[in-house]
Amino acid sequence: MSEQLSPEKEELQQDSAIPNHKGFTRFRKAAYYSSKGFIAAYRYEEAFRLELFFSLFLVPAAFFLPVTKHERIAMVATIIIVLIVEILNTGIEAVVDRIGYEKHELAGRAKDMGSAAVFLSLVLWAWVWGSILFM
Repeated sequence: MSEQLSPEKEELQQDSAIPNHKGFTRFRKAAYYSSKGFIAAYRYEEAFRLELFFSLFLVPAAFFLPVTKHERIAMVATIIIVLIVEILNTGIEAVVDRIGYEKHELAGRAKDMGSAAVFLSLVLWAWVWGSILFM
């Protein structure tokens, strides 16, 4: 037996920004929205631009350094992790700011935790590269 939706839920379902696409159409739309997110991170987040700038030099460098295949994978993966975490942090900040700019303990905590996640990913990046190159 199917569940009956309230008029409010039915309206939300019909107006959903995420239609029920399948197959290649779903992949194409997901790629489009992902590219919009990447562009927004680049356009609005200076930290992301700086990390991306460094990655444009360090990823190719990883392929020219005398390291093993597994070390190279670890080096490139840590760079990608930093970019991923920075994008997630930017998303958290955008949602918190969307709710309001007034100071609130939970909003501050959310932003601080996102920042801490970025910091930890940067520590991981430095630790992996340092361990491989200097130990």
